[in-house]
Amino acid sequence: MSEKNREGKRTARERLQEQRAHDQRRQKRKRTLIVAGSVVGVLAIGAVIGVVVSGSDGGSGAGAPAVTPAGATGKDKLALPNGASDAPSTLTVYEDFRCPACAAYEKELRDTVHGLQDDGQLKVEYHLVRLIDGNLGGKGSLNAANAAACAQDEGKFRAFHDVLYENQPEETDDRFADKNFLLELAGKVPGLKNSAFTTCVKDGTYDDWVNANNEAFGAAGFNSTPTILLGGTNLLAQGQPNLTADRLKQLVTEANKGKKPGTETQGATPPSASDSPG
Repeated sequence: MSEKNREGKRTARERLQEQRAHDQRRQKRKRTLIVAGSVVGVLAIGAVIGVVVSGSDGGSGAGAPAVTPAGATGKDKLALPNGASDAPSTLTVYEDFRCPACAAYEKELRDTVHGLQDDGQLKVEYHLVRLIDGNLGGKGSLNAANAAACAQDEGKFRAFHDVLYENQPEETDDRFADKNFLLELAGKVPGLKNSAFTTCVKDGTYDDWVNANNEAFGAAGFNSTPTILLGGTNLLAQGQPNLTADRLKQLVTEANKGKKPGTETQGATPPSASDSPG
């Protein structure tokens, strides 16, 4: 994986720990302000705290979104599948395109994940959320996630997903809120930037779907990104060993022992050589 965006010798685990500590401090400050202004009553305070914990600054309400990306699966069709549908192992990833810890793990794990997908050993179900928008304000997480869902419609999710992380701005820089910038990045993926994709990005076709993902993420008890589960086990939970590319490959190999690789392709994997981001 590219090393150009690494900060010194810090591991992805250290980046995640720093990000979570940062989020916890921010949430604590918000809760303090909420308590100080509690004249609005207990019910109002509970509603505000719910927003802080979920990291959302807006949503479409509970329930399934009216419009979902092509091939979306799972409860309320909130997951974007990538890999062989009959692969023996499933990796569930909750991520935010503005999240620096997500980018750190993306750089650490990407080549291994792609290889396991292409070999039929692993399918990945992506849930795109917008915690950073809620913590820092803005719409970069929302707009980038919507654009990635639009890329799913075009069969280019994986390539565009990688491009977004390769071009991630600083956490406090909400450049992904600029839809023209997202369209510029889409130009790095051959065949993606067509009229349908452009309209989907500009119209925010899947904004409600992203908001529904964010609400479901909070409702499931998760509060930081990335959250990565293999077969339902949270690989980044406290007490788990450091998640490296080698460890992930070892875990998948052990889980798949004696099982046949998958062959039924779903989502947008693998891309052809011409689809590799430039």
